Amino acid sequence: MINYTSLYFVGAGGIGMSALVRYFLAKGYPVAGYDKTPSELTEKLLAEGAEIVYDESVSLIPSYCRDARSTLVVRTPAVPDTHAGLSYFRENGFTIVKRAELLGLITRSSQGLCFAGTHGKTTTSSMAAHIFHQSGIGCNAFLGGILKNYDSNLILDNKSPYSIIEADEYDRSFHHLSPYMAVITATDPDHLDIYGTREAYLESFSRFTSLIRPGGCLVMHKGIAATPRTQEGVKVYEYAGNEESDFYARNIRIGNGEIVFDFVTPREVIPDISLGVPVQINIENGVAAMAIAWLNGIPAEAIRQAMASFKGAKRRFDYWLKTDKCVLIDDYAHHPDEIRASIQSVRALYPDKKISAIFQPHLYSRTRDFAGDFAKALSLLDELILTEIYPAREQPIPGVTSQIILDQVTCKEKELCEKKMLLEKIKERNFEVLITLGAGDIDRLLPDIKAILETK
Repeated sequence: MINYTSLYFVGAGGIGMSALVRYFLAKGYPVAGYDKTPSELTEKLLAEGAEIVYDESVSLIPSYCRDARSTLVVRTPAVPDTHAGLSYFRENGFTIVKRAELLGLITRSSQGLCFAGTHGKTTTSSMAAHIFHQSGIGCNAFLGGILKNYDSNLILDNKSPYSIIEADEYDRSFHHLSPYMAVITATDPDHLDIYGTREAYLESFSRFTSLIRPGGCLVMHKGIAATPRTQEGVKVYEYAGNEESDFYARNIRIGNGEIVFDFVTPREVIPDISLGVPVQINIENGVAAMAIAWLNGIPAEAIRQAMASFKGAKRRFDYWLKTDKCVLIDDYAHHPDEIRASIQSVRALYPDKKISAIFQPHLYSRTRDFAGDFAKALSLLDELILTEIYPAREQPIPGVTSQIILDQVTCKEKELCEKKMLLEKIKERNFEVLITLGAGDIDRLLPDIKAILETK
């Protein structure tokens, strides 16, 4: 697939990059890379054979990655162009590709099943990967979350023709892909620092659908704003939660901690689908994943068994503590619509409990663009603790702080708290249901938060 004998990853510890690190390690390539800070994921990559450093000094690039003819450099947009290693590779004539370009090569050499959307794509693609793997048809899956069933964001099967890929719209990354089939879960505007306008954001999804190969198909959520633009010979289907569509759920039964429904396809009904992760948003996520499985000929019983055994991805409605006294849930939700769906799911599960959340906003630009929408979603809580903004790849924007969200939140109990003071704040409180929300590094405090709550 590539005419190189080694790879160097700049930003190796990112959730998407690390799946590719694992893939090429499994293929026998020498792999090295850089990341800003150590993490549980980078430690696992080291144990699996990658050589990773946390200092951008050029002297730390290993000798086997210093020949431009034999080493491919893969970078993430999260690392700035001023990075010393990137500068070295540029100045010495190395081929440097984005993660999405490498994923594009993989889709062109396989039957690529690509899952796009503002939110829901990690869970939906993970469900599909689990169905394909458990059915025996198999797949190579590159995912945006660590699947609990496999403790990995990569599933490997060298014999399967299918690759399942989470198609990221940030930086127009998904335009490098060549899907055989594609799913679009949602097109609520995001990443306006890249796109500028809602119209440009929606157009990027139309461009994505035009890349689906003839003979393939598009499965898109009913009612989303994007207008598909497909090549001749591409079939278009719609799916929904409990609204009649090409693929949908009916006879939904929720109770006793379970969600069961019948899965309706264009030609048959598969009864009694039980969700392994029983939260309401997973009804429509599950419908989309099962639609792709069904369109590729996976039998009904295999679909049913896999859906029941799916344990979910870490940081996606992830239970850390579940006792009679207290529940602790972690969720990667970082867009207003994701936060709203997460809180509503918790409220449905625990209608008589006080629902509290710690939210760490992600990116100054997203906070600026959606402060009012964040406030509306967070106002569904009984109690909110808001931390400072996690900057990720961005520099501060004057006047943009968490305060502009807090000022518009209407729930009675709300406050700002620096992340470094969170654990002391939690010690002072009693919680019934506590959710940690955000795409930053809030999850690194979860072991300590759990330990505090267990002592209460």
